[in-house]
Formats: sequence, C-alpha cells, structure tokens
Amino acid sequence: MNFKETLIYWYAQNKRELPWRKTQNPYHIWLSEIMLQQTRVQQGLPYFLKFTEAFPTLFDLANAEESYVLKLWQGLGYYSRARNLHFTAKYIANELNGVFPDSYKGLLKLKGVGDYTASAIASICFNEASAVVDGNVYRVLSRYYGIETPINSTQGIKNFKELAQSLIDVDNPGTFNQAIMDFGATQCKPQNPDCNICPFVNSCVAHEKDLIQSLPVKTKKIKVKKRYFNYLVVELDNDTTVLEERTEKGIWQNLYQFPLIESSKIIDEEALVKEELFQSLFKKEVSIKLFNHESIVHKLSHQHLYTRFWIVKTSEVNQSTISWSKVEEFPVSILIHKFLENYKNSEN
Repeated sequence: MNFKETLIYWYAQNKRELPWRKTQNPYHIWLSEIMLQQTRVQQGLPYFLKFTEAFPTLFDLANAEESYVLKLWQGLGYYSRARNLHFTAKYIANELNGVFPDSYKGLLKLKGVGDYTASAIASICFNEASAVVDGNVYRVLSRYYGIETPINSTQGIKNFKELAQSLIDVDNPGTFNQAIMDFGATQCKPQNPDCNICPFVNSCVAHEKDLIQSLPVKTKKIKVKKRYFNYLVVELDNDTTVLEERTEKGIWQNLYQFPLIESSKIIDEEALVKEELFQSLFKKEVSIKLFNHESIVHKLSHQHLYTRFWIVKTSEVNQSTISWSKVEEFPVSILIHKFLENYKNSEN
C-alpha cells in the first residue's frame, strides 16, 4: 500500500472545511497555526475569525496595542503565543516590509515559530517539501509503523521528523501535511479511533498487534508543582476596585489580576491579614469574606494552582483604583475571567 497516495485520497474525501484552507496567505496560515498549537480546532476557530476581523492584515495586528491583542486572546491560554505573535507581526511589518520569509529556514528565525509552524507555512504557502510533525503526526506514524521510541525524547523527535520527511509528497507538500494532521485529528484519534473504517487498517502495526492505546509512547512527565493563590478582590465604597498588571515573566505576563498573595499552603483569614501585602494595602478597617470556600484548582501542564478569592470591603486602599465598570476591558487570565462571571452572577 502507498501511504502517501492513500492518505491524500482519504483527505480529498474527508477534509474539514476551514477558513485558512481557502487561502495561501502566509499571514492567515501563520495566525491559524499559532492559535492551534496545543488547542483544538473547535476552540481555536472562533478566535481565528475574531482576530481576522479585528486585524484584517498583518499591519493591523502590528499596530495594535498589546493589551488589546491579549484581550482578544483571552481564554485561549498559553499567552506567550499571543505576545510572540504580536512581536513577530511588528518585526515583519517594520523590518521585512510586511513580507513573510518564503522558506523553512527563514521562517524558523521568527520569534514564536518552531519547526512545526515553519514547516506548515513553508509547505502550504511556498510549496516547500518540509514535513510537519505535531501530536497528530506522532500518533499516526507511531501507530502505523509500530514505533515505540518516546515522542518527547531527543531520538524520537529526530526519528519521527526524518520519517515524516521521507513520506511527504514533494509535489503537493502542503496537501500532504494538512492531510496527515487532519487524519490524526479526526480518524486516528487519541482515544477510541474507529479502526474499522480506517483505510490503513490492513497495514497498521498498532492495529495488528493491539497497540492502539499504548502508542505513541511518551516519557514520564515532570512532577507537578502545587501553588496556593489568594486573590484580594477589593470592594471600595465608591464602586471601585484594585486591578494590577502582572509584570513578572510567566504564562500570565502583562495580563491583569487582583492583588495576589501566594502562600505555601491553604491559609485562613487570620493568616491572610498578617501577610505583608495585605498590611501594606489596607490601613483602614476592612470586612473580609471568602468567596469560594472550596479552592478552585486551575491545572496547568507543570503546576496546579489552588485558588481562593477573598472579598475585601473597605473605604480606602494604598493603591490606584479603577471603576468596576472598566474591569472587563482589561485582559485577564481564564481563572480571573471565570471568577468575574461568577462574581457578577452572585451580585444579581
């Protein structure tokens, strides 16, 4: 069986109709690929439409305020992607006269663009035979060929890239790359793929040896760190609150949040008011109420955040304030966004 021809035939019959499939505009392809990193198409599609409406061209994105870009990105997660997206848009607009590099090597030099994204843009927009390797491709190739090398090992990354490169259709690299990604996303799914209707069922090693659920192989994840967040949701008499920008490096850099006290464990009100930040923020008498008695556990890839929101009513704070009516204009993490929705509903 010819893997390449079978895959492309399957794609012709089953490909998903998506807006970025109707163009070879590198701006749109780049935008879609950055958004779909670690994000399902179903979740990323509304953001793609929102961004292309707000920023029809690369120059529109480059000229936007970063806070506005982050606000539109809100809820998509991995905010460094949005910051890199904005940085690269400005770089291409100002340093490259709005013209994308037209090769894999050139694209790889752009901030936020790795092997996968560079290969996708190079193949789809410039017909360069550079194979994409993402989670979908790892899964398809490891199952079809019965490869047990861990996909997150140095050797595995090298071997799968070489294998994908050897299979690519040099005449239609963009079609091949989109075909194998779509096949992994809709047919050779992570859980319970329907092997009975798979065109490769008679030649797939994983199906023959009952290895579907055990492939691809991934080495053990790093230990997850537990962190304890206490947000101080300030309610002042004049209907204002305190919102501050998170400036330190990390996933939520440049997003806004309520004053945060991070503790080594879950703490009670007595311990909270003794914290240095609390003492410096409030000089007048305060009334404190815990909004959520059960900690909200926000799970990230390498850490779990055990979060509590404390409602603190007072008449004065030692910090700049903003009107509650303005809070929704600021880019915030999904954790803060969900709290604001619940908080708003509790007020009604």
